[in-house]
Amino acid sequence: MPSQLHEVDLFDGVMQGYRREVQREKMHMKRICCVFAGVLAVAALAAVGQVPPTTGQAGQTARHWAIVVHGGAGVIERSALGPKGDVDYRAGLTQAEAAGAKVLDRGGSALDAVEAAIHVLEDDPLFNAGHGAVFTAEGKNELDSAIMDGSNLMAGAVAGVTHTRHPISLARAVMEKSPYVMLVGSSADAFAAQVGLEQVDPSFFFTEARWQSLVKHLKKEGRPVPPRPAGAPPPPVSAEPVAQIEESADSHVHGTVGVVALDRAGNVATGTSTGGMQGKMPGRVGDSPIIGAGTYASNQSCAVSATGSGEYFIRLGVAREICNLVAFKGMSLQQAADQVIHKELEALHGDGGVIAITPDGQTAFSFNTPGMFRARQVEGGKLEVKIYADEQ
Repeated sequence: MPSQLHEVDLFDGVMQGYRREVQREKMHMKRICCVFAGVLAVAALAAVGQVPPTTGQAGQTARHWAIVVHGGAGVIERSALGPKGDVDYRAGLTQAEAAGAKVLDRGGSALDAVEAAIHVLEDDPLFNAGHGAVFTAEGKNELDSAIMDGSNLMAGAVAGVTHTRHPISLARAVMEKSPYVMLVGSSADAFAAQVGLEQVDPSFFFTEARWQSLVKHLKKEGRPVPPRPAGAPPPPVSAEPVAQIEESADSHVHGTVGVVALDRAGNVATGTSTGGMQGKMPGRVGDSPIIGAGTYASNQSCAVSATGSGEYFIRLGVAREICNLVAFKGMSLQQAADQVIHKELEALHGDGGVIAITPDGQTAFSFNTPGMFRARQVEGGKLEVKIYADEQ
C-alpha cells in the first residue's frame, strides 16, 4: 500500500511539472503572437496612411498629433484665382494650420487647436467666415458655426450671429457654459457678451470684395440692391481687383471654413464656421452649425467638417454618415468619405467636400468639385497645402 501511494505521489509530481512546462510554453507562444500581431498592425497602419502610436516613458502610449484645414470647395480654377490669389489663399491656409499645429505641438487639446486655427480663418478676408463673410439679400452678415469634442460628444453651435467677432468661440461657449447645443440670432450674441466674448459692430465683417459680389449677384437676378451697410467704409474711387473667388447662389462655390484635429492624447475634435450663401434669404441656416450634417466628432469613429450645398448635406447627414461607415462598416476613412461625397451626395446632385480624421491617425479629403482649399500636417511630417483637384 505505501508503495502504491508513493507511485501516485510520484505520478502527481510528474503531472504538475508537465502542466507547469505547458503553461510556460503557452505564455511564450502568447508573447510571440502578440509581437507578431503588433508587427502586422503597424504594417497595416502604414499601408493606409495612418500614424501608429509610439511608446513613451513609463510605458505610456504617446500618439502623433495631426490637423486638417479647409477653406471651402467649389468651382475653384487657376484662371479665376490668378498667381496672386493662388499665393494668398495658400498663405491663409498655412497660417491657420500653423496656429492649430502650435497648440498641438505643445501638448494642447484637439479642441483648442480647432478653435485657434478657425480664429485665423475667421479673421482672413479671403474666406467666407467672420471678417470676409458673404451678405444676405438684405446686405447683412449672418454667421453660423459649430464645434464638437470627440472625447465626450459635447457640442455647441450658433446661427445668425451678427456681433460676435469669433463665432467658433461662441459655439464653444454654448457647449461649455450653457446646458444647450444651439443658440441663434440676437440671443446668441447676447450670450456671447454675457460670457465675455469680443463684440463688434456689424460693419467689422464688411469687405468691399464681398459687397461688390453681392451687388453683381442681385443685379444679375433682377433683385433690388440694399443700401450700403451703415458703418462700412465709403466706396473706393478706384481699386485693383481683389483675388477672391466670387460666391453667389449659382456659382457653386462654398467658402465655409473648417478644421479637424487629433491630439497626442488620442482625442479628435472638429469645428466649422461660415457666412453662409451669398444673397441668401435672411434667416437661412445651412449645414455648418447642424451637428451630424456639416460638423461631427466622436472618438469611436472620426471627426468631420464639411463644406458644400448645405441643404443636401443636411438631408444626408453627411458628417455622421461618414463616421457611421467607419464605425459600423469597417471602411477606411478615405473610403467612407468617398462613398458619401462621390456616390450618395452626387446621387442627389449635391456638391462640396469634407475633411476628416480618426483617433488612429487616418486623415482624408474628399470633394466632387474642381477644387477645395485644403491643408494637412501630421507631427513630424511635411505640410501639404492644396487647392485644385489635380494636385496630388
